[in-house]
Order: sequence, then C-alpha cells, then structure tokens
Amino acid sequence: MTKQPFLPYSRQHVGEDDIAAVADVLRSDFLTTGPKVDEFEAAFAARVDANHAVACSSGTAALHLSTASIGLSSGDTAIVPAVTFLATANAVRFTGADVVFADIDPDTGLMTPDSAEAALRGGEASNCKSILPVHLNGQCCDIAGLKELADGKGLRVIEDACHVLGGTYQDGLSVGACQHGNLTVFSAHPVKAIAMGEGGVVTTNDDSMADRLRRLRNHGMVRDSDLFESIDQAFSNDRTPNPWYYEMAEMGFNYRASDIHCALGLSQMTKFDDFVATQNKLVDAYAERLAPLAPIVKPIARSNYGVPAWHVAVVLIDFDAAGTDRAKVMNELRARGIGTQVLYMPLYRQPYYEQRYGKSRLPGAEAYYARCLCLPLFTAMTETDVDRVVDELGSVLGLKSG
Repeated sequence: MTKQPFLPYSRQHVGEDDIAAVADVLRSDFLTTGPKVDEFEAAFAARVDANHAVACSSGTAALHLSTASIGLSSGDTAIVPAVTFLATANAVRFTGADVVFADIDPDTGLMTPDSAEAALRGGEASNCKSILPVHLNGQCCDIAGLKELADGKGLRVIEDACHVLGGTYQDGLSVGACQHGNLTVFSAHPVKAIAMGEGGVVTTNDDSMADRLRRLRNHGMVRDSDLFESIDQAFSNDRTPNPWYYEMAEMGFNYRASDIHCALGLSQMTKFDDFVATQNKLVDAYAERLAPLAPIVKPIARSNYGVPAWHVAVVLIDFDAAGTDRAKVMNELRARGIGTQVLYMPLYRQPYYEQRYGKSRLPGAEAYYARCLCLPLFTAMTETDVDRVVDELGSVLGLKSG
C-alpha cells in the first residue's frame, strides 16, 4: 500500500509566480527600502480599507511598533487575553509596561468585554493605557463591545489580527479597517494567510500615527528638513539642508521589511482571497465530518462577531472522557502521518510571567487550554485529507467517525 503523505498542522503555499516576483527583485537595484515596499503597503491598505499600512519585519515587530507608538512605558499597564502567542504580551513588556491578563471564553478562546472589564477592575490594572484584543484562530472577538469599553476608560485599542487577515467584522467592515481600534496588527509568517517569509503589517487611519510607525521602524530617523531640530547641524551656510544629514530625535528599531519580502507578500496578496475561501471551506468540512465524534470531540464554538478567515482548525477534546491524554493523541497521530499543534498555553503559565506576576489560573483559559488541539489546515489540502484526519483521530480516540 502506498504510504500517505504527512499532513502538517499548517504549511505555506508558494507558487512559481511568487518565486518569479522575488527573483525580479533580486535582479533589481533595490533589495530593501525600495519600490516594492511602497507597492505592498498600498495594496494591503486598499484590501483592508485602511488609510495606511506600514510593513515591517515580523508580526512581533508590528506589535512592538504599535505599543511603542502609543507611548506605553514603565508604570503603565495593558490588558492582554490570557490565551495568545507570546508576542502579544511581550510587545507590552518591551516598552517597560506591565501586562494584565484577561480571561477568555472557554469555547471560542476569545477575550470578551466582560472578561476585559473584570481584568480592568483588578488592582494590578492601575494606570491602564491600552487593551490588545486578539482575533484568535481566524475568527473575530466582540471588537465593537471591547472598543466601547476602551472608549469609556480612555484606552487605546491595538487589535492583534495576526490570525484573521481576510476576515470581516459583524458590521461587514474588513478586519484592519481600524474603525474599532487605533491600530491593527497582522503577521505574514509562512503559516498565516499570506507568506512573506517573515513579515508584519500595522494598519491605521491616523496620519500622524503612520508617520510615527515609519520613523520607529527605521531607528527613529528623519530626513525631512521640516522636522529637523538641530538647525546648526542640519543646514549649510546658505540655509539649504545638508545633503547627508538625518536626525534621530527618539530611538527606534531596525524593523524594516525588505523589497524581497514585500515582493513575495505582494504576489501572495493577489491570491489570498482564494486561500481564505479554501481554508474556510475545509473548516466547514471538518465541522461536518467531526459531528459523529461528539460530545468527546467538537470544533471550537463559532463567534457571532464577524465572518472568519480560518487560520487553524481547532477542536476541543474531552481527553479525560476519552480515557487518554493530549500528548498520547498527538504522538499517535504523528505516527500515522498527521501533525497537530496546541495554540496556546495560557501566557500566565510561562516561567517569565509566573516569576514576574506570580502563579495564577483563569477558569476560561484553563478550560480552553485543557481541550484545544489544532488539526491540519492549509490551502493545498483536500476534503479527502479532512476525511483522513477525522478517521485517524476517531481511531486514536477509540471513536467511530462515521
């Protein structure tokens, strides 16, 4: 019998047109800080209906640029959902501010206005300046409700939308349009909706914020003579700007995205609507095929706050009722050629955060974490692959899948 191919939990889709786009840049005069960066930013902003898109070197860089740009600093706090990738909380800590973890809905994995408000009521949330909602797994949280809460408290909203490029809110607006937040952050890591190799994007409708983001991603440098502060150094005797001169009024970072990365991202942008549609269809197929495995196995609950752009296919498994544990299930599935993953362990369990804030547990986050498992999902998959995954999962758990 022919051995079936290994199905990873996620995989990028790079075509010959993407390779050609990168090769064209390699033959050009600009490998970085060239025209492809501007082209990519313009295309991205247009796709999500934002005034500005600022490309950078990773989703983590995009989050850090965002927290830095709103002025978070030591003595401030920010609200972050307990279940998200490390970078969401770390971007707060990079500024010197402290993180306050909010609980999540145990069936969707999403922070809610109620759980965010509960976190704000805690004494550790004093001097809170921002809230960072996360659209987890590919579906939207109640961003309108969270924005209303933030507005009432005078908080800036930074949306972590790294999982949901191509999704829409309940009101039909594209995620990233920044109608419900000050800044929206995306990732273009290979397992995301578009791949840049590594890359990130921040969208905003605020002109001054976009300018600040661009300065911060490039060491804080400015070359616009209207912004120069050191007049005696900036200008020659005839009062014209010195041609070599630039200034750094505040420290920034080297978070630029290269033309190589942006060329790949620009090529992927032409196809990502198809990518999203394909993965959404596969998740729907999972929901149908998984029904016979209930109540031991069920897909995560659907959010009512928008149209998803599924990044991963998450199921919730009652491992105790199945008489097994997650590690055994994952190892057995891998032996059968199926990769899985867990997104994510609650951040307050990480040694760094336990050492800083003490050991804590939030019930919604614990219930979600105890059951979640990501099954394979990528654009080259077929519904036959979905059948195979569900059959093998049912077999490992001792359940009939059909």
